[in-house]
Order: sequence, then structure tokens, then C-alpha cells
Amino acid sequence: MHTPDVSVVIPVYNTLPYLRACLDSLLRQTIGRHRLEIVAVDDGSTDGSGRLLDRFAARHPGTVKVVHQPNSGGPAAPCNRGLELATGRYVFFLGSDDHLGPEALERLVAAADRYGSDVVLGKVVGVNGRHVFSDVFAAGNTVDVSLFDSALPWSLANTKLFRRDLVDRLGLRFPEDMPVLSDQPFTLAACYHARRISVLADYDYYHAVRRLDARNITYHSRIEQRLVSVERLFDFVAGLIPAGPRRDAVLRRHVGLELANLVGDDFRRLDRAAQERVHAAVRRLVERYVTDGLRKRLDIEARLRLGAVTAGGVGDLLAVIDQDAERGVPATVVAHGRWHAGYPDAPASWTDVTEVRADWLARLDTVTVSWADAHTLAVTTRSPYPRFAAEAGPVRLLAGPLAGTTLLDATDPTGRTVRTDFPVERLLAGSAASGQRHPVRAELDGDHGRGSAPVRAPRLAAGRPRLVRRGARLYGVAATVDPRNGQLVLSVVPVTVGQLVSRLRRRWRRSGPAVARPVPVPPPARPADSPAQVGPANHAEPGPAQVGQLAVTS
Repeated sequence: MHTPDVSVVIPVYNTLPYLRACLDSLLRQTIGRHRLEIVAVDDGSTDGSGRLLDRFAARHPGTVKVVHQPNSGGPAAPCNRGLELATGRYVFFLGSDDHLGPEALERLVAAADRYGSDVVLGKVVGVNGRHVFSDVFAAGNTVDVSLFDSALPWSLANTKLFRRDLVDRLGLRFPEDMPVLSDQPFTLAACYHARRISVLADYDYYHAVRRLDARNITYHSRIEQRLVSVERLFDFVAGLIPAGPRRDAVLRRHVGLELANLVGDDFRRLDRAAQERVHAAVRRLVERYVTDGLRKRLDIEARLRLGAVTAGGVGDLLAVIDQDAERGVPATVVAHGRWHAGYPDAPASWTDVTEVRADWLARLDTVTVSWADAHTLAVTTRSPYPRFAAEAGPVRLLAGPLAGTTLLDATDPTGRTVRTDFPVERLLAGSAASGQRHPVRAELDGDHGRGSAPVRAPRLAAGRPRLVRRGARLYGVAATVDPRNGQLVLSVVPVTVGQLVSRLRRRWRRSGPAVARPVPVPPPARPADSPAQVGPANHAEPGPAQVGQLAVTS
């Protein structure tokens, strides 16, 4: 019996608007259908996805396998079922709302065979504003990547090529008692035991799509599911990797992302009983797993939030979140040679930032975001620290990897306000054709060393994106706010003609034909320039806080 080179496992649940593009991307793979097996598991879909799968299987009986099962409540069970049916030398997991570049599988299999790699990660790009962690791709193609000395822990989705011999030898399966995050134990175990992990950054292999309905379990899981899954994930890591620097290197991601997100700005939206459960679980995990060495490597905001959890109750944590989200960076309290974050009524046991003064100084609040001209987005930020100009040193703001031009604001005699200009052309050039989110961070290098912190936007006024043309494509460029952590994000999202027409129709219906003024659509010029890499994630979506006017710029 013929053994395919690669089996692609697709768990499917109610993704009909995206499923055809997903399957078409596989059937167009340059590796050829004789080397490819597609195993799709319909997890109780109710929107017609199962019927579409059956039609594809009927048309391609030697390539597409379909199995139907009752809904399991998460992606783990269908992934396991698909793994049982897969027969390829390698296995690849693909989300049913995502798709692959045409050469993806051929390149991935060739690299795994050439280098003897057990795990191969191809470059991932976001679609529709989907956030993707991309630091692991910054060094280009890398034959041998370490799990403990790279950005790989920030890219632990199962959307990789895995050698089947490794999966079988370890008996790897997805934990079905984890409603979310179930791909991370699988991926972690594979990477921990792999002889070699390779990263390919020379091609857009995987296109991760942000679903416009945003209703799947990953986006809107219940808090109880999140708590259960995060606790089981931490316990899994502890059982896999002995205590020490290597475990800390992996847990740095889980503490700084999954754990810190549990006490992000949206913590305030939970009812009090849920807040108490989250607070207790986070405190337990911090006390059990966050070593002094790990704590020192966390971002300044994660350090302070988790410190507030361990030092006080829910009310103390809410006071910190309210300060950050509503009023901005608190004052710096200097006493007896020590620096403290001046949160109201906060005990000194966790507010001490003396050892990370540079990171503390890098915490800036957004004052305004405006269009300096048709081609420049200007971000004005301010520090509450009185001696900022004297001690911070050179300051720059980065939107993802893109550094803007930062200067002190001459209108502020205290020197605590800086303005950073981001040319729109550079934002477009640094974004994939499918869109890009650029989280904004501040970096400085002064008397207290080098520091870095996310730039918050606690009171950013709402507005509309500006439409910008690049080649034959239109993009919406806007400043948005991550609803989970309040970070400023510069978003570049492609706009289709259909979306533009729908927007104009809505405006026409609101205003009436006598006053409606259609936005001129520029004619196509040259083909769009080649896309660049998306800059992870996160997960802030273009949201309520946006700037700019609805206009078209060439």
C-alpha cells in the first residue's frame, strides 16, 4: 500500500465560510496529490461543513478522507481521531479556517528530509488582522533551533510538520480534558524530545485567518475553561521539564501570556465570584512556578500585575487595573533610595521597581494619535516621571519591528512628551498583504540602562481608519487598542471592493441620496508589492479605539 509523505489533519467545526479555501489550498499543493493525504474530522458541525467535506471526499477519493463524530467541545478529540487515521511519514495540523501557501508542504517535507528534522515550523502570516508571534522567524531559515534559547516557546501552536515516527514513539496525543490550549502540550513534548527542530522563514507557509464572526472556542471560551486549561498546562510543563533555567525559559511564555492575560484589563468584566476564582488560581500558580529568575525576565506590566495578585486581594488587583486602564501610568515614589510604582494604597512588597527602573521609565501613556499629513501617522506619548528627559536617555517607539522617528515635543517644556512619526508607506511595506497588527512599544537607553515596555492608550479617542492605496490594493490603517491589555496597536488591514461598497451603502442609507458623498476609489496601478512577515500575538483586533478619517490616500 502506498504511504503518503504527509498527512494533513483538519479538525472541522462550523467553519463553512472558510472551509472551501482551506481544502482548495491543500489540493493545489505542489507536492502532488500522490504524496498527500487529507484527513478531515467533522466534529459535529451544524452549518453544512460536514456536507462540504463529503463532496470533496467524493471528488477526490484517493486523497481526502472524512470522518464524522458528535461534537466534543474542543479541537483535541478531532485532532486525535485524525491522527489515528493518518498514514503519512509526516503529519501536519491545519485549522479549517486557515490555508497554506501552494508550495508549503513540498518545502516542509523537503527540509525535514534534508536536515533530519523531527519538527519543522514554516513562517506563519496573519489574515484579517490575525495576530501572529513572529520573532522566531526573525533570524531567517534556521536548521537547528533550541526550545530553550529562542523565541520558539512563543510559537507553540501545533501548525507544524511533525515526523510520525516521533509521534508514535512518544505516544503523543492531545489532552482532551483541556478545552483550550490543548495543542501546546502536544507541541511542547514533540519539541522537547525532537532530535532537531527547524524553522523556515523564506516563504509564507501558513495563513492564519481571523474569523470575522470570532465565535470559536479559542476567542470566547468561558473563564472556567481557561482556568482549567492554564492550570493543566503549567502542571504538564512541570512534569515534562525539570525545575531550572530550561523550565523557566518555557514558562516565561506561559506566565507572561496565558497567566498574565487572566488578570488583564478585561478581568474587570467578570462577576465577583469569577474574579475570586481567577485570583486564587493565578496566585497559586505564581507561588508554585514563578521563580525569582523567571520573574526578572517578565515584562514590567506582567511583573506588577502578578505581584499585585500575590500581595493582595481582588480589590487590590482591581485598583491596579483601574489605574492602568483608566488613568494611565502612576507616579514614581522614591523613598530611601528605592523606586516604587505609585499605585494607590499598594504595599511596598511588590511595587518596588528599583531593579527594573529602565523598564519602569519606558512605560508611556498615549496622549494623541493623529495624521500629521496624508502619509504620516503621529503618536504622541508622555511619561509621568518628572526627570524623564534627564534620565531616560534616547527614546524610540516601535510598531512591531518598525521604528518610527521620535523627537521630544517642543510644546512640553518639561521634556516628558515625545512624538513619534510612522510613515504609512513603511507600515505598509512591513505588513503582509493579508494584513498586519503592529503592537507599539517604547525603548530607551539612559542612566538606568536599557528599558522596554508596551505603550498603553487609556483614553484614546475613537475614530475611523484611513484608507490607503498601495499598488492595486486598498488598506485600512488605524490605531487600535488591545482590549485585553490596553496596548496601542497600529493596524494595517486589507479592504476589498465589496467591503468598501457595503460601507458606502450603509453611509448612503444613513445620510440619504441628497447628501451622500462616496469615497473615490483609486484605479488599480501596479501589482501589489511582495508582502513582508507579520509581526504574533497576540490577539488585539481592530476595535473601538481608532483614529483617522475615512479617506483614500495614494
